Amino acid sequence: MPRTKPNIIITGTPGVGKTTLCESLTGTTDLKHLAINRVAKERGCHAGWDDALNSWVVDEDKILDAIENEVEQGGYLIDWHACDLFPESWIDLVIVLRSNSTTLYDRLKARNYPEQKLQENMDAEIMEVLLDEAREAFQAELVVELQSNTSEEMEGNTSRIETWVGQWTHERCNEAAPHTHNP
Repeated sequence: MPRTKPNIIITGTPGVGKTTLCESLTGTTDLKHLAINRVAKERGCHAGWDDALNSWVVDEDKILDAIENEVEQGGYLIDWHACDLFPESWIDLVIVLRSNSTTLYDRLKARNYPEQKLQENMDAEIMEVLLDEAREAFQAELVVELQSNTSEEMEGNTSRIETWVGQWTHERCNEAAPHTHNP
């Protein structure tokens, strides 16, 4: 059965605003926020804690098994710093949030990231690692890069995605409606 609501990956380096965007969109769309880090912790989809990086070591196979039934129904904002593990058949849009180095550094520093983790994330952003990953894993028309430095950009991103969700839903509803033919 075709989905009636889209699944959207919101990805990017930690600190670019993924969770903020997802929370904003859950308030204005009919989509649910699926934070992969939370799923990993709450459903035991990890291989333990990494003290050096101060984070869970996520088991990608367990994650996919844990969310498959939900995501196949549609209607999710999938919030995670990676996207290439998700089957393309599950995904309707991939948003890659980006941030300039100064803004990102300040956000990560405010989170008290260990120096190694801060530097790895800064390098990943500068080298466009997650943008490249998205472009390699999904068709070009599914991947959208958005800047997320200021509150104005964040509001604009929310509005842009709301519009896309409305158009996607409208198109699917029109496809599913029975066609009548006049004699």
